[in-house]
Order: sequence, then C-alpha cells, then structure tokens
Amino acid sequence: MTTDANAPWLIVGLGNPGPGYAANRHNVGFMVADLLADRIGGSFKRHGKAQAHVLEGRIGPMGPGSRRVVVAKPTSYMNLSGGPVTALRDFYKIPTANVVAVHDELDIDYGVLRLKLGGGDNGHNGLKSMTKSMGPEYHRVRFGIGRPPGRMQVADFVLKDFSATERKELDYFVDRATDATEALVIEGLERAQSSYNS
Repeated sequence: MTTDANAPWLIVGLGNPGPGYAANRHNVGFMVADLLADRIGGSFKRHGKAQAHVLEGRIGPMGPGSRRVVVAKPTSYMNLSGGPVTALRDFYKIPTANVVAVHDELDIDYGVLRLKLGGGDNGHNGLKSMTKSMGPEYHRVRFGIGRPPGRMQVADFVLKDFSATERKELDYFVDRATDATEALVIEGLERAQSSYNS
C-alpha cells in the first residue's frame, strides 16, 4: 500500500487517561507520545472536535524530507479509542494508512518491537476499537510487555505499573520505540522494520 508523501501522519499513543494509569504497562503508547512531543518541542492541547490531546509538528530532516505529524493521546478510555482516532483522522484529512497506533503487546517479550501494517487486534481493546471504527489498515508499533506471570489475569497485568526490574530499562526501550515510530513515518515501513524488528 502506498501512502501520499504530502499527507500528514497521525501518531496515536494508546493508553488510559489520568495519573492513576500513567505508569501502567497498558500506557506505554502514551509514554512514546510524550517523548515524541518532547522531541518536536511542543505541548499537548485539548482538541476541539475529538476526545484527545494533540500536538502538531514536523519530524525528520529539515526541508522536503520532513513529515507533518499530529501526535495524539485519546482522553477516552482504551476500549473507546476508535472514536477519537477516527475523528482526528477525518478532521485532519489523513489517510488510514498514515495512522500509526503505538501500543503494548502481550505476545512479544518485554522491550522487543514489531512494526507492521494491518492485521488483527490480538485481544487488545484499543486496537479492537480502532479497527471497528476505521478498518484494520493502519500501522502499528507494537511494544512488547510479555505475558503475565503465573496465574495473573491479563487485565490485572496490563493495568499494573512496570516492575522495578523492567523500569531500569524502560527509558531506553521507550526511546527506541520513539526512534522506530519516527523511522516508520520518515523512511517507510520496510526500512523501519529492517532496523527495529528485533
């Protein structure tokens, strides 16, 4: 699938709103969005037409190689992400193929990244909601969080903070996921996959 080189990109960090969720495994998408906002050099503002905080800017080299991006954090809960994301896509006239969801992924080891276009939701409620709203043909940056230990329920695991051991490497992994997201937008999926799909 080809994308319009001049069309903006919508980069959505998936998570739950509010300080009680901020450090949860399920909120790693928000962590990447926050770091991307720091790199762009701006702050999120509430969007007037969608339940989301957004930041508009450019990433990549100065000149024709840069890409216009809208970085977003929905203010709905995770399982209702589709509505805000679709509203932003329509407001900014962004092709679905230029939407990137950054999210936690249970079936990948902690810190491992996988980039892809389209596919199923693998039980992830944020992706399930997005796919229901706009179809599956958007990009994903999948941030591995591993499976819950023992008999812990998945819902409990994803809504817990990263462990002390995991936190030692979390900043590095979030930084790498942010690099991968930028590479996906600037260089395209295949080149980003060859660099970051470990």
